[in-house]
Amino acid sequence: MSQQGASYRAAGVDYDALDAGKRLAMAKALSTSSLLAGRGGRALDASRGEPAFVFELGGRALAFVVEGLGTKSIVARHVLEGQGIDRFADVAYDTVAAILNDLCCVGALPLVVNAYFATGASEWYLQHDRTAALLEGWRRACADAGCVWGGGESPSLPGLLEEKDIELAGAAVGVVPEGRAPLLGEQLGPGDEIVLVASSGLHANGASLARLVAGRLDRGYATELPGGAGTLGEALLEPSVMYVGLVAALLEADVGLTYISHVTGHGLLKLMRPPRALSYRIERLPAVPAVLDFLVEQAGLDAPAAYSTFNMGAGYALYCAAGEGERAVRIAQRLGLEALVAGQVEAGPRQVLLEPVGVRFDGSQLELSATRA
Repeated sequence: MSQQGASYRAAGVDYDALDAGKRLAMAKALSTSSLLAGRGGRALDASRGEPAFVFELGGRALAFVVEGLGTKSIVARHVLEGQGIDRFADVAYDTVAAILNDLCCVGALPLVVNAYFATGASEWYLQHDRTAALLEGWRRACADAGCVWGGGESPSLPGLLEEKDIELAGAAVGVVPEGRAPLLGEQLGPGDEIVLVASSGLHANGASLARLVAGRLDRGYATELPGGAGTLGEALLEPSVMYVGLVAALLEADVGLTYISHVTGHGLLKLMRPPRALSYRIERLPAVPAVLDFLVEQAGLDAPAAYSTFNMGAGYALYCAAGEGERAVRIAQRLGLEALVAGQVEAGPRQVLLEPVGVRFDGSQLELSATRA
């Protein structure tokens, strides 16, 4: 068992089991693709296993995604209870960012996002300031992404969720700009450049392990991080970066994008998300946020475990035709985002080579496609 596997299993997350379930679900889903023809549409099965499902209707390519925040809202509750700091606007923003950053990976821009707020007790909403913060965070994220908040669902699920907690998730529909094809990795090939765009910290992945670490500390989420980086709880709740505006700008500028990967679960293993025999050589890495350095140290993770658990400072990966990487970096910088041309795609076996930290990930470590099950 890998160190990453052991650490995350201890926090209640087993990626091997989750991925096996996902592959089985995708295999079942494939059997329904032909049904879309009855509504005048067509499923693009090449999108199976990608961050969003793509289908055609009325001559346009549309994308659909469902995503959840995970357990980060529990961190927000503890920070509010223990430090008196309300960060529920931020976890709402994180949820929308998680949904829409996935949607944009296939080259679609969001039209509508719907919310799913599940509580362990309907009394959760009686803390009116907290509720107002949550709703404003969701609204602000939709505004930043330029899409409509269409509605949602808010079930009370006693016995399924803790009374004090809320589960945040949602779904979104987007459209691929007219005249463009969805980004499904079909144009990805040797010589393409890999641009890594900086994260703001934890984003929406790794909260279960972060909670395990916090539970072992004397001061918990109130623990001060080294170098004056604030408390652990506040740093964990730093809002995720919304990459929708960046993708829109790249498409508008006609940058030669061949693929996009949202670096979430599995960390930088996600650089080899396409189920193809290609190697991804990374020669430069972004700076690691202080909170992630702290979590890695406290959890005792080595480099392979750290880079396959957290984003380690790289929130989004843009794959560009040769010579286009610097254009993508300049556009990101104009939007206030840090980015760098980190490496390139090469012919060879399916693998990720993180040269600055001496890590190699083999293709067998990430199997998300039903066709590779």
